[in-house]
Amino acid sequence: MTEEKKQLIIFDGNALIHRAFHALPPLTTKKGELVNAVYGFLLVFLRTLREFRPEFIAVAFDFPGPTFRHRKYKLYKANREKAPDELYQQIPKTKEILENLGVQVFEKEGYEADDIIGTIAKNVSQDKALSDIEIIIVSGDLDTLQLVDEKTKVYALRKGVKDIVLYGEKNVEEKYGGLKPKQLSDFKALRGDPSDNIPGVFGIGEKTAISLLEEFGSVENLYKSLSQKSPAGGINPNLKAKLKEYKEKAFISKMLAELKYDVPVDFDLEKCRWGEYDKEKIAQILSAYEFNSLIKRFFDIKNNEEKAQKGKPVSKLSPEKFKNNLKLWQ
Repeated sequence: MTEEKKQLIIFDGNALIHRAFHALPPLTTKKGELVNAVYGFLLVFLRTLREFRPEFIAVAFDFPGPTFRHRKYKLYKANREKAPDELYQQIPKTKEILENLGVQVFEKEGYEADDIIGTIAKNVSQDKALSDIEIIIVSGDLDTLQLVDEKTKVYALRKGVKDIVLYGEKNVEEKYGGLKPKQLSDFKALRGDPSDNIPGVFGIGEKTAISLLEEFGSVENLYKSLSQKSPAGGINPNLKAKLKEYKEKAFISKMLAELKYDVPVDFDLEKCRWGEYDKEKIAQILSAYEFNSLIKRFFDIKNNEEKAQKGKPVSKLSPEKFKNNLKLWQ
């Protein structure tokens, strides 16, 4: 009989809070505090727990301020409007609830939440001692699809906070014309990504980018072929000229799109074990935000998890082993 896999759920905190803020009406408490993003995040959190019943939970947040991507390319995300203060004011409230739920929160100066998610996911996925751990990434955008592999899936909000789809390897390939998840940074290197102001190669669209990657596999292989006297493939002269002209932009774009796997975060899988929290304290906090409808749902989940987790041992990825694993991607 095959042993049932345990699950590590990693939530993309900022992406989910942004999605909830814009998807839900401006819910306020009697004191006038806006709490719609907190409420929306908790709705997704509860739904995920109900769907997967994870053994472990972690939440990653962006660290305020510029990242290494901004330092290397000043125009990165330059076309995005700053979110209103009413959104950012709800992030500490969300973290407060997570802390009281016993959920580990991760953030690191100079990095985005996606990089932290990538680091944790790849380390756990690659660790042979943790072969019984399946990883589910919960996010409001699709940047983490490049992390999808046989052990990692992405539970992505497609519309609002209720329409959610689970992406495995086949789902990613279907969405991107046969490309593998690991090729998505190459795809953005050629096509670009206007939402993040990633330039790509001017004039190359989705179909051309997919066609080139089907033939060459990666941006590196493509440009290696172009550097030869007789390049492989049937690249027409106009396309060849564009690729050569925007070579620097293509490699900058790949750097911007590619998630990091070596963020120095202090991660310990055992500390991410889900289920240890004070029900009365959570009831008090949720009541203060007037989330009375959520109190019973958290109590029900708590009771169910306590029953499900009795006597289940778990492999541990210690901080020392985690730091050693980081060297694989440095």
